Amino acid sequence: METRAIQRGVRQSARKMRLVIDLIRGRAVPEADAILRFSKKRAARQIHKVLKSAVANAQQAAQRQNTPFDADTLRVSYAVVNEGQTLKRFTAAAMGRGTPILKRTSHVEIRVAGVAAPVAPPPAAPKAEVKEEKKPRAKKAPATKAKKKTPAKKKKASK
Repeated sequence: METRAIQRGVRQSARKMRLVIDLIRGRAVPEADAILRFSKKRAARQIHKVLKSAVANAQQAAQRQNTPFDADTLRVSYAVVNEGQTLKRFTAAAMGRGTPILKRTSHVEIRVAGVAAPVAPPPAAPKAEVKEEKKPRAKKAPATKAKKKTPAKKKKASK
C-alpha cells in the first residue's frame, strides 16, 4: 500500500530543497528520518514534517483496513519538490528605480510504500548448453615492415 503527503507553498526555493530530498529518495523511513533530523539544511525541517505526515497517513490507512502496521518496513518510494507560486516584490534601487525581488515557494510530495515480502522466483528449467560453432576467420596478410625515412640532406645553394 502506498500513501502520500503533500505540503504546498513552502517558503523556500525548490532548488535548495531538492538538495535535501535527493538524500532520502529510495531509503527506508527510519534511515530517512535520521538523515533529516541531523541535517543542517533549513529545508530538512520542512521535509521531515512531510515525511512524518506520510507515515501517519500510512498508519491511518492500515488502521482503516484493519491490517498490521510497522513503520520500520516503509520506504520512501517517491519524493519530489516542485516549484510553487513566486511572490513578486520590489525594492528601491539607484536613481529612483525599483528592482524586482522574487520570493520563491515550492511544493513537497513524499510517498511511502510498505516493503512487500520477497517472493521466491519459480525454479527455472535446466537449460541445455549449446556450443556455437566457430566460424573460420579470414587470415590476415603478414604485416610488412615500414621503411624508416631518412632525413633528406640539404643542398647548398651555389652563389
